[in-house]
Amino acid sequence: MALSKAFLDHVSKTLPPSVRGAVYIESASPLGGGDINAAYRLNTAGGPFFIKVNSAEHFPAMFEKEAAGLELLASTGVIRVPGIIAHGKYGDDIYLVLEFIPSGPPKASFWTDFGIALARMHRNTADAYGLGYDNYMGAIPQSNKKHSNWTDFFVQERLEPMVKMARNDGFLNGEDLLAFEKLYHKLPDIFPSEPPALIHGDLWTGNHMVDDSGYACLIDPAVHYGHREMDIAMSMLFGSFPPEFYEAYHSEYPLEKGWRERVDICNLYPLLVHVNLFGEGYVGSVERIVRRF
Repeated sequence: MALSKAFLDHVSKTLPPSVRGAVYIESASPLGGGDINAAYRLNTAGGPFFIKVNSAEHFPAMFEKEAAGLELLASTGVIRVPGIIAHGKYGDDIYLVLEFIPSGPPKASFWTDFGIALARMHRNTADAYGLGYDNYMGAIPQSNKKHSNWTDFFVQERLEPMVKMARNDGFLNGEDLLAFEKLYHKLPDIFPSEPPALIHGDLWTGNHMVDDSGYACLIDPAVHYGHREMDIAMSMLFGSFPPEFYEAYHSEYPLEKGWRERVDICNLYPLLVHVNLFGEGYVGSVERIVRRF
């Protein structure tokens, strides 16, 4: 979709001034790659900015929550995320303006540095699993109601809502629901006890980039305090990161024994999200995992 002049004039007023004063958007260039939001490069005399745009009706407070999540990740000081410029609403649209981060070639130590940085981010903890506000996983609202233990949070705030949605839309049947109920009872014996970790929440291969200094930058988070194996597992869902990433992570913050066997269970949540967003193409993967356990 093309951005109107009135919209761009409105957003211009949110941009930080340059040494010469106010900055105005000269043009907006569409950027590809997003399944959920329309994305653009905003070209200004003060340099480029990045903007996401979506429907205020369909995704209320989406960018407000994303901005809060980015701020939380940035507060750790261990890994780069885009700086937040502004977020707001204009007409029927909501928008999020971010620092524009140019891509560059990765450093030779990129994957090792990335693994260590993620491990250090995961050492940031809280007194409960969840978050003080709900947010989104892709285009689906994500409940972050707090729980004192991981399996209660995983079942009640992650798996059950997605299973119910998939059942209501006809993607899962009664046999599938019974298999999930059996899995729920096994989870306390499957997952090791760990403190809540600050996690990205949607760490597939498309949600990181190489910045202009050759380091990793995290984008498009679904932030909450969860089990850190959720990030590790999702990084292996749609094309795994290289081995040196996991080796570096493990050297910095060792994963508990058996973590590879838990990868598929962790990935039930993003797979169910994909069932509910994109349809039956992901159902077979969900059924194979839940029946195996």
